[in-house]
Amino acid sequence: MKRMSLGLLAIALVAMVGLVSCQPEDESDVATLTVATDATWPPMEFLNTDQEIVGFDIDLMNAIAEAEGFNVEFQNTAWDGIFAGLANGDYDAVISSVTITDERKRTMDFSTPYINAGQVLIVRQDAPSDWESLEDLAGESVGAQIGTTGAIEVGNTDGVELRTYDELGLAIEDLSQGRIAGVVADTPIAADYVLQNDNYNDVLQIVGDAFTEEFYGVAVKKGNDEVLEMVNAGLEVVLNDGTVEELKDTWLR
Repeated sequence: MKRMSLGLLAIALVAMVGLVSCQPEDESDVATLTVATDATWPPMEFLNTDQEIVGFDIDLMNAIAEAEGFNVEFQNTAWDGIFAGLANGDYDAVISSVTITDERKRTMDFSTPYINAGQVLIVRQDAPSDWESLEDLAGESVGAQIGTTGAIEVGNTDGVELRTYDELGLAIEDLSQGRIAGVVADTPIAADYVLQNDNYNDVLQIVGDAFTEEFYGVAVKKGNDEVLEMVNAGLEVVLNDGTVEELKDTWLR
């Protein structure tokens, strides 16, 4: 009888171990990535009327986190210091319409590209009809946000004066008021200002086609392979399951 009781006790102990092992993972064991974004780039990342950070990139990062099983906390960070903060370890990653360039790859690592967003030219609707490219604006001032690939393109165009701005919205406003001749910006952001913004859709237009081929990626600190692998694993899922196309329909079309 005692032997049988010990056997039953052993079975009970095994069952208890099994139950413990099947319990949901403690929330404290789930990794949390802090992700910086400059929430001044609608429709990619911006503050809504409730001052919440929303947009294509935000939905994408949340989908990546859900697919890979980690949490994400967003940190609204000014563009002019966002990469310095990444290098300092102030956050784990940056998702903020960041174009992957060879120069940037020397100081940070990038995820798999998730969207192609070439530069386009925005002008007023009453601009000369032959203004279809940056070269056509020789002798004029063209605005772009400081430190962006748009600013680089303008600065590399002979005869065009580069006017830089801390925020793209300031450049767009100057253009709408006729203080500059054009603005260069990434396709998604240009589309938002020109097509979706009631303040500008009767004043501004996009001319010509995108004149660069540029891909956005999630930036991580150089050598941080653990974070990069987490992001890429989740990104692979959402690139292949239709999530990214759904986000394009929601935010960019």
